[in-house]
Amino acid sequence: MLKQLLPDMHAHSIYEIDLDELKERGVKGIITDLDNTLIEWDRPGATPELIKWFEKVEEKGFKLVIVSNNNKKRVSLFADPLNIPFVFSARKPFNKAFKRAQQMMELKPTEVVVIGDQLFTDVLGGNRLKLYTILVVPVASSDGIFTRFNRRMERMALSFMRKRGMITWED
Repeated sequence: MLKQLLPDMHAHSIYEIDLDELKERGVKGIITDLDNTLIEWDRPGATPELIKWFEKVEEKGFKLVIVSNNNKKRVSLFADPLNIPFVFSARKPFNKAFKRAQQMMELKPTEVVVIGDQLFTDVLGGNRLKLYTILVVPVASSDGIFTRFNRRMERMALSFMRKRGMITWED
């Protein structure tokens, strides 16, 4: 079970992810979480820096789908102005939303990366489908009420994995 929580890569933010390196790995599509991965959970729209990142992703030829456990209103208010496809009420880490996003991009599992800020939703969900997973540090230090429990469990899991030498990064 612990291996299912282990991301393939860790980055302090999406901006640290080397898109050229992903291209070299054969990645053609990105499934990304929204809240605390791309923007703060309580920020309604994209920052100028994030818009530039989306442009860079598009320039490099990647397809992108947002997969969020949040509701349609929240996700569409963010994604629609940017013309980014999305899956809402995803129920991550269950497979259905990840598979749907992969089908929307018309890509094979080996061509897709999952980027998210939570082990028990994003990383576990991606790993269950054998997708390449990247864990990023949450962009906000606060969380919505439903995420707080997951964060406590996540800290325990990370501590356990760190003690066993499974991870080497610091938060």
